[in-house]
Amino acid sequence: MPYKLRSIVLHILGIFAFLSIPVLTSPDFSSNRDMLMVSEFRKDFFSYFLLLLFFYANFYYFIPRFYFPKKLFLYFSVIFISYAIIVGLPDFFFPSGFHDMGSPMMQHGTDDHPMPPNQMFFMPQGGSLFQFLLVLSLSFLIKINIQLTEINSEKLKAEVSYLKAQINPHFLFNTLNSLYALTIQKSDAAPDAVLKLSNMMRYVVSESSNDFVPLEKEINYIKDYVDLQRLRISDESNLEFTVTGSAKGKRIAPLVVIPFIENAFKYGINSEENWHIAIAIDLSGDDFLLDVKNNQVHVHIPEEEASEQGIENTAKRLEFIYPGEHELQINDNKDHFHVHLKIKLS
Repeated sequence: MPYKLRSIVLHILGIFAFLSIPVLTSPDFSSNRDMLMVSEFRKDFFSYFLLLLFFYANFYYFIPRFYFPKKLFLYFSVIFISYAIIVGLPDFFFPSGFHDMGSPMMQHGTDDHPMPPNQMFFMPQGGSLFQFLLVLSLSFLIKINIQLTEINSEKLKAEVSYLKAQINPHFLFNTLNSLYALTIQKSDAAPDAVLKLSNMMRYVVSESSNDFVPLEKEINYIKDYVDLQRLRISDESNLEFTVTGSAKGKRIAPLVVIPFIENAFKYGINSEENWHIAIAIDLSGDDFLLDVKNNQVHVHIPEEEASEQGIENTAKRLEFIYPGEHELQINDNKDHFHVHLKIKLS
């Protein structure tokens, strides 16, 4: 069975099992009385229904929207409000003391008709704290477990994709061709270019598996990459690259920003058109600021070398590594492709 279908089936079975609890534990379950006509049963069933809604709201919205981005005050405020709603609504719609069809409320826990032990344990009693905390904990633990699994999976995929993306034939062959031309010309720039390429390969192999690296190393990698790209540019006035501020004492996830720069060079250079690339890195404060903008030009890129998936994967990796601590804005229109990234390094 496919994973998505299996997940849907498990959710349906879980919902059915959870909503069966107030039915199976009701004192009226074994009688001939219509339970839907008993106000107390409707109240209990409604409480379970609200708890079920809270489970999915917490799982799919509250935790990702407030807890993961570390908006803890908002998260716990929402949890408190949810509890108040679950406690209050059943009593509001089904107030105690109402008699339905000759079925007095006293049969649900009075001295004449004591409440069974299992009923006392399972029934929310208008949203009991125990039931609420049980649902809250269950949704939280399942979400955290899934999040950790996804992070580990993405990390493994990222490590492989980095090696494929950074030491890829397209970039490597272009660089080697440029180096070959420099050696033919006996250019003094050839040894320096070879050293830059060597430094890049060493950085990718030795640092890409680390969670964080000194920001100086990441900046040096980016500078070497841009310098090697200059070798195939005929008019350097079309390329702007600036780094301001100091990287000293700061750390960053390795190779998490280079895909945005690679994308600009891959899709933004065409000698027959008015191309322009502007790359600006600002390290003046505690944040890492990257701004990349390139003109939209016609470039033929083989399907296997297209980088749209790389941009998407990088955005996901930023979500995992810097949840609530980064801002990514991508503007893709007919004239320009513009990326603005802010990462909190502190």
